[in-house]
Amino acid sequence: MVDIQGGTDTRQVPLQKVGVRDLRYPIVVLDRENARQQTVAHIEMSVSLPHHFRGTHMSRFLEVLNEHRGEVTMRTIPQILADLRRRLDAETAQMSVRFPYFLERRAPSSGKSGLLDYECTFSGMMNCGSDDFVVKVDVPVTSLCPCSKAISDYGAHNQRGYVGIEVRTEREEDGRPALMWIEEIIEVAETSASAPIYPLLKRDDERHVTMQAFDNPAFVEDIVRNAAMKLRQDARVQFFSVEAVNHESIHNHNAFAMTSWTRPLAHTPSTAVKPPGRCS
Repeated sequence: MVDIQGGTDTRQVPLQKVGVRDLRYPIVVLDRENARQQTVAHIEMSVSLPHHFRGTHMSRFLEVLNEHRGEVTMRTIPQILADLRRRLDAETAQMSVRFPYFLERRAPSSGKSGLLDYECTFSGMMNCGSDDFVVKVDVPVTSLCPCSKAISDYGAHNQRGYVGIEVRTEREEDGRPALMWIEEIIEVAETSASAPIYPLLKRDDERHVTMQAFDNPAFVEDIVRNAAMKLRQDARVQFFSVEAVNHESIHNHNAFAMTSWTRPLAHTPSTAVKPPGRCS
């Protein structure tokens, strides 16, 4: 049959991204406690398209994904991207995988347990000279206002917020990104706020969490700086971005703060073998 997508285009407009988006797909990710966890992801996959090609072959994105069904991690995404470049004869391939990650959390006093979900995103890119992998985790937390605590005769306003942490790790000797567990990123966020969030709390637990937050007041600025200090001290972290958002309980707006940091260059460039693909 005639290959319309493979035809020539004369408009001289290269496209940085062409692909599929909002694809729901079952995946398996690494779980520190249970080795593997099944979840459902929203996936975006794309490649670059030179100006002289009219279109890409959309079906091949699904073919590549189906061939790699199963584990989707920092260990497997580079191979998926390499296959995309090869199958679609592209210089650059990108992939974003957004999914809920569930942890069993026990209440601090009663020990009652329940599942709490965290939204995670794996983002990968590969071109002729390099590849990249970034993990992001959005963590719900509790924050209590230090100013409110200081000026009030009793009590202080508190609210639920989110800490979004994005991390790129240094490379191992084999060129692959160093492993950083999702659970580790969650711990950084939760210990940087006033108190964690729990899926199930009895009265004793509510008392515990309320007093924990009261004893650990934190502005969004404090939360971001606390997390940044922890991440800087982790030798695996090459880059991070931290954003804290408070869903304010006494204002008709949200408060936020953010920072990013890149470790000064002192590491060996990646030794990973780059797969073939179209390069100028």
